[in-house]
Amino acid sequence: MARHKSTATVTIANGTSLSSAVGLGEKTLIGIIVSAAWTAADLTFQASEDAGVTWLNVFDQAGVELKIATAGVVAGQRVSIDPTPFIGIDMLKIRSGTNAAPVNQGAARTLTLISRKIYSSD
Repeated sequence: MARHKSTATVTIANGTSLSSAVGLGEKTLIGIIVSAAWTAADLTFQASEDAGVTWLNVFDQAGVELKIATAGVVAGQRVSIDPTPFIGIDMLKIRSGTNAAPVNQGAARTLTLISRKIYSSD
């Protein structure tokens, strides 16, 4: 049975906090596999609506930066993500830390992003 699931990797370079970009296309982020050597930090996100020219921090409808807290980001494990806030995001970057307090990684870190097509219930 096809599950319509895809994976892609992004890298946060040594001494930086923001990953390379990934195009999700028609799929939505549903999980992240965290590098086994992750420097403890929240995960936050940037999205581009113009093919990677402009990047915007991702906030929820209450104006709070969309974040996966440090307690949920365990090195070497898969973090399941509510796909709802990511529906419609074509291009994505992952940040170590928050916009106000980015956390530079101690070495290059690779994150595996898991995405899938979300079907309407209509």
